[in-house]
Amino acid sequence: MVRRIEEIAKKVCSENGLTLYNVETKRTTKGLVVPVFITKVGGVTLGDCQKISRIIGDILDQEDFINERFYLEVSSPGLERELKYKMHYTGAIGEKVKITYKNENSNVYKMGILKEVLPEKINIECGNDIFSINFKDIKKAKTYFDYKRKI
Repeated sequence: MVRRIEEIAKKVCSENGLTLYNVETKRTTKGLVVPVFITKVGGVTLGDCQKISRIIGDILDQEDFINERFYLEVSSPGLERELKYKMHYTGAIGEKVKITYKNENSNVYKMGILKEVLPEKINIECGNDIFSINFKDIKKAKTYFDYKRKI
């Protein structure tokens, strides 16, 4: 089901100058919630979200493969967004990131600037040091926005 929603959302986004960031499903007391996250250079507008939601919603209603009540939510992934796929990391180069990864028998936490994404690992800058972290060892990663920093 999620795969088909991703296919639909990816096609709709591509046809409308946007990029699909991620699709999830969550079970709640009110039914199945289907968050669809979209991006574009310069940022996503409310109008973009409304348009994509309407198109995807119409297609989901026509195809009728979700066999329960569902709620479609289309939005941007936000300032602090989860990094799940290599394309997410590539899109976050130059941004501050928080990474939790496995190192031997313990979890290690690093925060720094994502400098490079390579086929098997990423490099982040923490102060004057560069740390290489293998993708296979990453347990959790997200961008980090410093709300206290003055612009």
